[in-house]
Amino acid sequence: TAFLHGDLDKEIYMQQPEGFVVPGKEHMVCKLTRSLYGLKQAPRQWYKKFDSFMTKSGFCKAEKDPCCYFMKYTDSYVFLLLYVDDM
Repeated sequence: TAFLHGDLDKEIYMQQPEGFVVPGKEHMVCKLTRSLYGLKQAPRQWYKKFDSFMTKSGFCKAEKDPCCYFMKYTDSYVFLLLYVDDM
């Protein structure tokens, strides 16, 4: 469900889904306020939100890999590796 938590930065509209069409309003569309699976922007929007959270939490992004975050403590490190939506 990770991709459902991305925030959209553009207005996106979709047709009413099958089975949820309002009688008499078949010509109307739905304006999305949140991301959906299948939406081509969903992975990118989720990553932007995740990256913002990690940066605000004190993690740094590795130079060579944008999916590797680390935080240095006095004598140790914490590494977080991200693969699609798994950490």
